[in-house]
Amino acid sequence: MGSPMDTSNCGRVAIIGGGPAGLMAADALCARGIAVDLFDAMPSLGRKFLMAGKSGLNLTYAEPFEVFMRRFGPSQKYLASALEAFPPEAIRNWADGYGVETFIGSSGRVFPKGMKAAPLLRAWLRLLRVQGLHVHVRHKWTGWNDGSLTFMTHEGERSYRPAATILALGGASWPQLGSDGAWVPLLEDRGVSVTQLKPANCGFDADWSDYVRQHVAGQPLKGVVLHFAGHQARGDCMVTDNGVEGGPVYTVSGSLRDAIERDGEAVLNIDLTPDIDEKTLIERLSKPRGKKSMATHLRRTISLTGAKAALLREGAEAAVFANPAKLAARIKALPLTLMRTRPIAEAISTAGGIAWKQVTENFELKAIPGTYAVGEMLDWDAPTGGYLLSACLATGRWAGEAVAQQLGAES
Repeated sequence: MGSPMDTSNCGRVAIIGGGPAGLMAADALCARGIAVDLFDAMPSLGRKFLMAGKSGLNLTYAEPFEVFMRRFGPSQKYLASALEAFPPEAIRNWADGYGVETFIGSSGRVFPKGMKAAPLLRAWLRLLRVQGLHVHVRHKWTGWNDGSLTFMTHEGERSYRPAATILALGGASWPQLGSDGAWVPLLEDRGVSVTQLKPANCGFDADWSDYVRQHVAGQPLKGVVLHFAGHQARGDCMVTDNGVEGGPVYTVSGSLRDAIERDGEAVLNIDLTPDIDEKTLIERLSKPRGKKSMATHLRRTISLTGAKAALLREGAEAAVFANPAKLAARIKALPLTLMRTRPIAEAISTAGGIAWKQVTENFELKAIPGTYAVGEMLDWDAPTGGYLLSACLATGRWAGEAVAQQLGAES
């Protein structure tokens, strides 16, 4: 890849960041015959995208669109145009166009049939390069100098003056994959207000006993339902040395994070037996125990074992175990006090970002005309997986098409 040289009014567009949002912006521009230079600090593109696909790439969700939109909370009104223009069904059709057939899982999640991100990324990059995309890796964006973008490379500083710029630098999670939040002061220095970046879709710390740390950490809580502040999520969680993590935790993480910021802690309630109602629990737990241990009684009557039984022991005093009704109530709502979010570098995504008042409806920065921001750089939050990826793809496409229109490209 050649290093970019100083140019003036060259008609080319610069995209900084080679994740899904940046690539989709490039997709929209290249398809309209506009020359694009894409810059990324890492040695290769789409690293976080590939990491997300290691356990099965959740592309989007198949659910009523109004339900889908609600997952974006207060930011849905700002994202609405982009998401309506590139909804989940359009994402599935787009993937199919690269020979990547998708299917809908039992929870409504949409996955490629091969489950992995790599085949889609390879096919996508291959077409973009055919369409004229010029990629510059190992180019760390360092800001502006006299109107030109500046980059630090192995060969020293390079500069580039494009016709328009799209920033797609992500948030501040997983910095080893490229999203390190280093763009925040660069934009703030140019008068752009940025809401503090915070962990999202993250794990939480609990003050475990030594017993839990030594004997329970690393074990799953299978098929539980989490309840917090009117929200609930079902699935498998993981007990860690520090606390808990996993899909259901990520689903309610925004509310948990905000409560901890406000109150210093958050009490999450865990239903350990969501498929057994409280009345049935009482009936089963009331059976004579005889000389059997409580652990054996729980295992034989309600199949409660492993990490679930250990956390119940941790969260219920002796008097509760002596009363079947109180024990049943505790099993259906086991309180777990969470003290802290895990560090932002461990989070799957970040909340916060460029304040909505700082951008136009096309995501152009009001303080820096001709410069756009997309994906996780904007101040929105959503559950992990398909919602995150859908909004990154949609905002990238929306901004790319806006730039194409600005430059007078034919549709």
